[in-house]
Amino acid sequence: MENSSRFVIAVYVENKFGVLSRVTSMFTRRGFNIDSLTVGVTETPEYSRITITMSGDGYAREQMLNQLRKLFNVKKVEYIEDSKALKRELMLVKVKNDLDNHQRLLSALDIFKAEIIDYSVDSLCIEVTGTSEKLDAFIEMVRELGIIELCRTGVVALQKGSSTMLSGMETE
Repeated sequence: MENSSRFVIAVYVENKFGVLSRVTSMFTRRGFNIDSLTVGVTETPEYSRITITMSGDGYAREQMLNQLRKLFNVKKVEYIEDSKALKRELMLVKVKNDLDNHQRLLSALDIFKAEIIDYSVDSLCIEVTGTSEKLDAFIEMVRELGIIELCRTGVVALQKGSSTMLSGMETE
């Protein structure tokens, strides 16, 4: 049996009321947990793209792909292979603004190509984008400097190269 791992599923859906609820409730009914979920309107306003990251083995992945394809308003479902994917995540993290740790924080910002987007006497809000692993590493580097608050978007992903999820699919 294949080991459990994280994988990404892209779901192209009609941009209509209740579609996201139907997609997520299907995971609940099947007893699967969603690690991250992002959703947004696509290049065609009539459609949205849902990017789901979940953990499981090959059987779980295939079961979810097949079940998602059966849902009303779902136009296309695709497993995005790691080797063929561009995956990114956005994180905003608020840290203590402490003169004693200022140089260490600036070093972390430089190493991770992060940006200060808000400054106050007591705190700094930092924006970091990249892979989930990069964001995890940034958190570990600044944790001892005093993280006040943190929020992450979840993974968004596209296929590398010129292939697209919409290849061979007719849209209205």
